[in-house]
Amino acid sequence: MNKHFFSPLVAVLVLSLGACTTVPPTNIHQPMTVRPPERTAILAASGSIYQPGASRALFEDRRARFIGDTMTIVIAETTSATANSNTQLSRESSISASVPLISRLPGKSFQGLQLSAESANAFNGGGSATARNVFTGNIAVTVIEVLPNGNLLVSGEKQVAIGTGTEYIRLSGVVNPYYITSANTISSANVADARIEYKESGVLSEAQVMGWLSRFFLSFLPF
Repeated sequence: MNKHFFSPLVAVLVLSLGACTTVPPTNIHQPMTVRPPERTAILAASGSIYQPGASRALFEDRRARFIGDTMTIVIAETTSATANSNTQLSRESSISASVPLISRLPGKSFQGLQLSAESANAFNGGGSATARNVFTGNIAVTVIEVLPNGNLLVSGEKQVAIGTGTEYIRLSGVVNPYYITSANTISSANVADARIEYKESGVLSEAQVMGWLSRFFLSFLPF
């Protein structure tokens, strides 16, 4: 085999094998984790022991408050939607015509001719759609930004490798500290602008994706 042909072929095979382990794209707020600022740098700002940006009350629960703090989101998402439609249309029409007695006029051959036409149209249509999704679980997220009003922008990812496949659970959103429990948890129902993803990569997920050539013919073929 020609070496000039063999090298591109190997490159294509390597890229094809690497595509099977590609991380699925995401719409989660970035970055999905962040390191907290250095405490020494904060203390050196004013030289005081008390720092409003890093202090914690002595009798307060350890809830997420600052950049880099972690908290647990309890995912409990249940969506259900049902739509029904029914349409009935009908139309009927009738036309009749007759030629009376013709006298002293041309066209006697049409005398006594009767014409009639009838038409009827009917249409019955109906449709229904039902969708139900359930997503439950827990995921730890990191505070990546503290908004001016005190709300927390959180983001996080959990990867679970099972056999040759990897599952990705991602979540991001805005959390009001008022809804954080004493156990440093919050329900996903109280997360604003929530973005929750459950994706996977591996052999099983690749088998469920239509090839690009099949998608090409499916889009352009008229039959």
